[in-house]
Amino acid sequence: MALPTYADPLERLWHYTYIAICVAVFVFLISPILIVIPLSFNAEPYFTFTEAMLTFDPVGYSLRWYDSLLTFGMQAPEALRDASWWSDAWNNAAWVKAAKNSVIIGFWSTILATVLGTLAALGLSRPEMPYRRLIMAILISPMIVPIIIIATGLFFFYSSPCAIIGLDCGRLTSTYLGVIMAHATLGIPFVIITVTATLSGFDQSLIRASASLGANPRTTFFKIIMPLILPGVISGALFAFVTSFDEVVAVLFIAGPDQQTIPRQMWNGIREAISPAILAVATLLVIVSIALLATVELLRRRSERLRGVSPA
Repeated sequence: MALPTYADPLERLWHYTYIAICVAVFVFLISPILIVIPLSFNAEPYFTFTEAMLTFDPVGYSLRWYDSLLTFGMQAPEALRDASWWSDAWNNAAWVKAAKNSVIIGFWSTILATVLGTLAALGLSRPEMPYRRLIMAILISPMIVPIIIIATGLFFFYSSPCAIIGLDCGRLTSTYLGVIMAHATLGIPFVIITVTATLSGFDQSLIRASASLGANPRTTFFKIIMPLILPGVISGALFAFVTSFDEVVAVLFIAGPDQQTIPRQMWNGIREAISPAILAVATLLVIVSIALLATVELLRRRSERLRGVSPA
């Protein structure tokens, strides 16, 4: 907000001090991310800026670590890069496998979290819902409880999910279903919060008007309610996907060797062989996160326009 022309010296001082504080906080938050990006182009296998990089010598920069994301784990990384080479990378490269697992697990956990979270938000938005605050607190508890506690509980529960009723249902650990359900558990609170926030500005008279015109509840939901809350649903789904895509603790407890995700692969790389390839992956994840956040912001503005909160 611009400083008014009639502001006195004290107000001007506070205005510029406030701007300086905001800039300092922004730099403090963004600096660790900005440092990772140039380091991912380091030609040397170091996690520090070399002299060539500091002097902007082209020799100090390279795409070797991005290339290693495709070649690490391949059977013939030095072969001619034809169709068979790309097939080898797709089937055997460790980072490519981790990326595929992250997308598969993230997609299905997002679907599950979005459906369950939207249904919960619709129920919690109704004024006649009893114990709404208590139920809301329970449903969003995965955001509050430390993830290590949740992961430990999920591990023991998934190890024998039917033990409490005396049945042997098998194990959900080391399975895609178990990891998807665990990630959905962590993503549901984000869907509930975003959809509930969207429903807070929803005009309930539209539902009564629809019923008075003869529409059944199913038609009312898909023709009136869903189009208006869709931006909030998509925003919650994006948050659930990001939560799944970045989760590592639950994967450490529940996933097996076949369900290695990108964060788990990064964890393995840090423990076994520190390589700047991790910085290349981190840079790609930053780009993906920025794209998702931009999408969420566009959806938020669209939701405000639909609800008449802001001018079109």
